[in-house]
Amino acid sequence: MTNRPVLEIMTARSTRDGDGVHLLRVFGGPRPERFDPFLMLDDFGSDSPSDYIAGFPPHPHRGFRTMTYMQQGHFEHRDHMSHVGEIRDGGAQWMTAGRGVIHSEMPKQSEGQLRGFQLWLNLPAKDKMMAPDYQNIQAEDIATHVIDGLIIRAIAGNGTLNQQPVTSNTTIADTAPQIWFLSNPQSQPASVTIAQADQRTALLYVSEGEVKLASSNTQAKQHQLVRFGERGHLTFELAPAASVMLLTGQPLHEPIVQHGPFVMNDMAQIEQAIRDYQTGSLTDAA
Repeated sequence: MTNRPVLEIMTARSTRDGDGVHLLRVFGGPRPERFDPFLMLDDFGSDSPSDYIAGFPPHPHRGFRTMTYMQQGHFEHRDHMSHVGEIRDGGAQWMTAGRGVIHSEMPKQSEGQLRGFQLWLNLPAKDKMMAPDYQNIQAEDIATHVIDGLIIRAIAGNGTLNQQPVTSNTTIADTAPQIWFLSNPQSQPASVTIAQADQRTALLYVSEGEVKLASSNTQAKQHQLVRFGERGHLTFELAPAASVMLLTGQPLHEPIVQHGPFVMNDMAQIEQAIRDYQTGSLTDAA
């Protein structure tokens, strides 16, 4: 068994989005093909209400999916299709923007700790103008496994960890993503091997603690992202109390052009999205 090499380790950068929400941008921006089929990952959270209380007022999207996972806290989703969904501790939500969604994500708490993650996942060119959709998933409906003392919450995708099966209740055919949260509640380090087909993009974000990477004998620390090469399995060691977010997926190998909340395949499509939003037709026929 070959371990995948480490191509780079990136540190999340502090920024603000929405109406001033403080967050860490893990990846997103220049050279998006490095993360294909993933587009962006944000880690948001604070125990200071001033960092999150303004939320994300109504805004548009086109051309991709979002997955939001609320580790701790309470947010409310509303969109132009009359969907209203509350995402609470341990819950997730999927939103397929397709040809157009206008939605808001606003906190339903005015005090206390909030911690969550939002991932942008690209859509194939053939599906960028598909009908939008929204799905709210309660914490108890997310598949949870315990393997060798590790806790695995499988948001999407099936696979194996330490040669034992990990299944989820969500699969996506076009990019076949694995989106797993792994935590080690034990007092000793835990070894992890995740089988992976060649050519799939593989990323590992350290949300808490430290991870020792077998292929390079180096460590990745909290708020760092590891990008692996294309061949071999993923092998690493989770320190006690460490938690990571695993992202793997099948690249689309299509042009990626992003302008703010729109992700298409060329500038003409971006310009059309902007015109549609400005004229109020972004969500027509949606």
